[in-house]
Amino acid sequence: MTVDDTGSGAGGDGRVDPHAPETGDDPLALRLEQLILGAERRYTPFQAARSAGVSMELASRFWRAMGFADIGQAKALTEADVLALRRLAGLVEAGLLSEAMAVQVARSTGQTTARLAEWQIDSFLEGLTEPPEPGMTRTEVTYPIVELLLPELEEFLVYVWRRQLAASAGRVVQTADDEEMVDRRLAVGFADLVGFTRLTRRMEEEELGELVEAFETTAADLVAARGGRLIKTLGDEVLYAADDAGVAADIALRLVETLANDETMPELRVGMAFGTVTTRMGDVFGTTVNLASRLTSIAPRDAVLVDSAFAEELIRSGEAPASEAEAAEAAAAAEKEGEDPPVYRFALQPMWQRPVRGLGVVEPWLLTRRDGRP
Repeated sequence: MTVDDTGSGAGGDGRVDPHAPETGDDPLALRLEQLILGAERRYTPFQAARSAGVSMELASRFWRAMGFADIGQAKALTEADVLALRRLAGLVEAGLLSEAMAVQVARSTGQTTARLAEWQIDSFLEGLTEPPEPGMTRTEVTYPIVELLLPELEEFLVYVWRRQLAASAGRVVQTADDEEMVDRRLAVGFADLVGFTRLTRRMEEEELGELVEAFETTAADLVAARGGRLIKTLGDEVLYAADDAGVAADIALRLVETLANDETMPELRVGMAFGTVTTRMGDVFGTTVNLASRLTSIAPRDAVLVDSAFAEELIRSGEAPASEAEAAEAAAAAEKEGEDPPVYRFALQPMWQRPVRGLGVVEPWLLTRRDGRP
C-alpha cells in the first residue's frame, strides 16, 4: 500500500469519519474482509503509521514489501495493520533486526503467503463454494464456509510454519563453518518437462493446468519424501536442493522413473550440479545453480546429467565408482580377501566436453542406477 505525506483522507477540513463506508466496495467483500482480518477498517495509511509510532517512509516500505496495492490515503487499514507495523519497527528499535532485514522479512512473508492465499482461493475455496442447491448463489455460501474454515486453516498454517522453521534451524546449526550458513555447498537439481511449449498449443487450458498440477505434486512429494527441499516450481520445471549428492541423485532418478511410468506425462530431463550456493529468501543463486540449469537444457530425454563436481562427490562418498573398470577391480580384490564387494548405488558415464554459454567448457556425466539397484 502506498502512502503519502498528507494527514487525512477525506474532506477539505482534514477530518475523517471513522465509520464512513468506502464507496464502490462490495458489501460481501467488506464482510469477508472483516471476518478474515477480525477488525473493521479504521485508519488511513498516515493514521496507521502515526498510531504505530513509525515514519511514513518506513510504513510505506513495509506495506510495499508485503505486496499490497497502492491505496493512497483511503481508509482501509485496521488495528492489525497498526500492530504489525509496531512489531516490525520494535524489532528494529531493539536492535534485533536491521531496517533492511525487517523489510526483507516483510517481503519474504508477503510473497510466500500471497501465493498460498491465491492457491487456496483458486483451487480450494472455489470448489467448496459451489451452490449446493438450485437458486442459491455463491455469495450466499461463501461467508459461512470461510467462517468455518478460517480458524482451522490458521492453526494449520502456524503448525506447518513452526515445523519448517525447526527443520531449517536444525540444518543451519549443524553447519560446521559459520560462512556456510549463507554460502553453502549443496546439490542443486532442475527437472524440466520436455516439449512443454508444444503442449500448450495442443491442450485445453484446464487440461494443461491439471498436467502442471500433477507434475508439481509428484515432484514435491518425491523431493520431500527422499529428504530434499523443493525451492520453487515454474510450471514445467521444478528446482530442488539437497545437502547430500546421493540424496539429490536418488530424487532425480526417481522423478524420471515415476514420470516414465505415467502415460499422461511428457518425458523429463534433469540437470544437477554440486557446489557453493547462495541462499536468499528461500531461493538459491550462484554459478552452481546456473550450471544445473544449463545441464538440464542439454540433457537427453528421460535422463540425468550432472557436473564433474557432482560426480566427484558421489565417487568420494562411495555412492558411485569412478569407472566400471575400477568397480570390477574392487570386486575382484574383495573376493580375493573373502570380503563382500563394495556396493554402489549409481553409475557415472563421462560425456563429451562442451562449451556452455556463460560458464565455459563443462564435462557432463550421465547418471544412472547401477545394476538396477533401488
